Amino acid sequence: MSYFESIEWALAYSFLIALCVGSFLNVVIHRLPIMMEKEWEAMCNNQESTQSEKFNLSYPASTCPKCNHRIRWYENIPLFSYIFLRGRCSACKVHIPLRYPFVELLSALSVTFSIYVFGFNEIGLAVALLTWGLICLIFIDIDHQLLPDSITLPLLWLGILVNNFNFFTTLESAIYGAMAGYLSLWSVYWIFKLITGKEGMGYGDFKLLAALGAWVGLSQIPLIILLSSLVGAIFGIAMILLRNHQHQTPIPFGPYLAIAGWIALIWGENITHTYLQFIGL
Repeated sequence: MSYFESIEWALAYSFLIALCVGSFLNVVIHRLPIMMEKEWEAMCNNQESTQSEKFNLSYPASTCPKCNHRIRWYENIPLFSYIFLRGRCSACKVHIPLRYPFVELLSALSVTFSIYVFGFNEIGLAVALLTWGLICLIFIDIDHQLLPDSITLPLLWLGILVNNFNFFTTLESAIYGAMAGYLSLWSVYWIFKLITGKEGMGYGDFKLLAALGAWVGLSQIPLIILLSSLVGAIFGIAMILLRNHQHQTPIPFGPYLAIAGWIALIWGENITHTYLQFIGL
């Protein structure tokens, strides 16, 4: 088998695996916030939480939220089942949200591209894990304005671990990147709160930027902040103009950080180098 044929097979395998993982990401996006809410309620009521036995990522089986039809295995094949069922429940014919195949396809395309860039190796696998974590965080934050510690903190430690082997930057840069990521948004948070008396963002944003800093290193933190602010401003203005979005309605910042962090990991050095050339440095 030639080199190009092996690359094609690696990308094909990556696409199919990431497509299947994308189906699981939909479960995490939907169930993890519910699991956290149930745990918080149990803690507030001073009750021992037993929800891990009653409701978790694997139990109960997936059902249609409208008619409680239990989804069979052949109705749960990533992407293909949605097309085969024409986007409707096989029992009650209610529309299946387009988000489900979108998340599956997003997982497949982004991970396959990551493997294309970094190779079908341990570095590509590391980027795939980061990508899956960021996808979960993006959609959970959109739905609930929440960035779970159960995802952000493992990504933080994983970033430090992989850079212990200098995958993307040095270990020293990874540690300083994590510190700078957290403290930069933490400082903005408190300055904004002291001036306005309001909270401009949540602590989950600090932890997410710390995690991204652990992956890309200290030098890419300014790029992530710049890109996320730019994309956030564009989307925020568009939402206000196109959807009559209320000015006082909070807009989650986590998705923009996640997107900017992924871009910085893939193209950060090229973007920084191009910018420095443009300004003559």
